[in-house]
Amino acid sequence: MNQTQMTARVGLFFVVGVALIWIAWQALHDGGFSQKKGYQVTATFASLRELKPGDAVRMAGVPIGRVESVGLARGRAQAVLFVNDGVSIASDSTATIAMSGLIGSNYISLDLGTPAAAPVPAGGSLRTKDTPDLNQIMSEFGGIGQDIKNTIGQISGALGSGAEGGGGLIKTIEGMVNENRDKLAHTMTNLEEVTAKLRNGEGTLGKLINDPAAYDNLLAAVNEIKDAASGAKNFMNDAQGLFSQVKSGQGTLGVLLYDETAAENIRTSVANFRQLTEKLNNENSTFGQLITNDELVRDVKLTLRKVDRAMDGAADAGPITAVGVMAGALF
Repeated sequence: MNQTQMTARVGLFFVVGVALIWIAWQALHDGGFSQKKGYQVTATFASLRELKPGDAVRMAGVPIGRVESVGLARGRAQAVLFVNDGVSIASDSTATIAMSGLIGSNYISLDLGTPAAAPVPAGGSLRTKDTPDLNQIMSEFGGIGQDIKNTIGQISGALGSGAEGGGGLIKTIEGMVNENRDKLAHTMTNLEEVTAKLRNGEGTLGKLINDPAAYDNLLAAVNEIKDAASGAKNFMNDAQGLFSQVKSGQGTLGVLLYDETAAENIRTSVANFRQLTEKLNNENSTFGQLITNDELVRDVKLTLRKVDRAMDGAADAGPITAVGVMAGALF
């Protein structure tokens, strides 16, 4: 084989290798071998989390483009997305950075949005939402694990021995039990005696538990109390109805309290009674003299005695003589 053939073979091998590399690169980044048509939009995040050019852009899990470039803009991380031609992104659609798996690459995930929303124009900006990444989640889990560890340590310290060698809760309880062992034994003995009396029907509670007659009497007393409560309730209802009638002006008491005519009559009667008492208390009036004048009372008594003597004399004389006797006795 001459030098020319060797050079031609090496050159052909190089061309085939470059072609294979180009085909693989296109398949991994574009999903095809030809340049697709589309438009660019931007998405801004607090962190791109290792998002790189060539990563997929998916809407509802369907690939619709790729990440064309990444960079910083106005203090935030910005990704320029290439969206395939014919795909519309609703203006209320939200872009997030998602992971293909625990060891997979990141990609831009878009929700569908609402059909009535206007589409994002070429060169427009997408609405974004920052989500926690795996490192942040693992860090939070680490913090939670540390909190759990501290809590378990505190519980262990409370139940076991303290940091200074002092007794924990369990040791404290154990010490209390040891110090009061005799009292606890005596208490348990008393409890056994009480339960034995209850089982044998001794005492009030034992009779209630074991004696059907005592239980029936208690039940009857409870029923009587319930009946009394029901009667009291009915009495209160009747009293409430009576108060309602009185308040509405019904009945004698209601008329006296709420009828203006009856009230006026009562006021008139009270005024008349007051005038009568004033006259009785006045010495110049007839009734006042009858009550307060002692001489008039003596005259009345004297007259009554004369009438009595005249009647006695008339009983012993004839009719004409009786008239004369009575006239003489009186005058």
